[in-house]
Amino acid sequence: MAETSVNEKIREIISYYKLSDRQFSIKIGVTQSVIGSMFQKNTEPSSKVIRLTLNAFTDISADWLLRNKGPMLISDIKPDPNIERMERLVDTIATLQGTINEQMKTIQLFTEENQKLKGELAMLKNERNIG
Repeated sequence: MAETSVNEKIREIISYYKLSDRQFSIKIGVTQSVIGSMFQKNTEPSSKVIRLTLNAFTDISADWLLRNKGPMLISDIKPDPNIERMERLVDTIATLQGTINEQMKTIQLFTEENQKLKGELAMLKNERNIG
C-alpha cells in the first residue's frame, strides 16, 4: 500500500472541514499563495505549514499526518482500556483516602472525648471516696 503524502493529507483535512484553500490558509495563518503553490507544484508543505496546521486543527493526529499511523482524528483513537481502568482505580483510591482521613479525625475526637470522660470518672470516684 502506497503511503499518502503530507500534501495529500493536507488536502484531506481541507476536504474534511469543507474549506476552500483560501479559508484553510486564513485558518492556519499563511497566505493563500503558499497553499496554492504547494498544491500546484505538488510539493511537501514546510515544517511551518505542518506546525500551523496541527496548531489550528487540534483534533488532527500528528501521527496520522506525519507518520501515516492511526486515524486522522484524535477523537477516533481508542483509549487503552487499561488506562481507563487505572484512572478509575486512582479515583477510587482518592475517595477511600478521603474516607480514611475523615475516620481518623473522628477517631481522634473520640479518643480525646474518652480521655476527658476518664478524667471526669476518676474525679467522681475520688469525690465518692472522699465524701
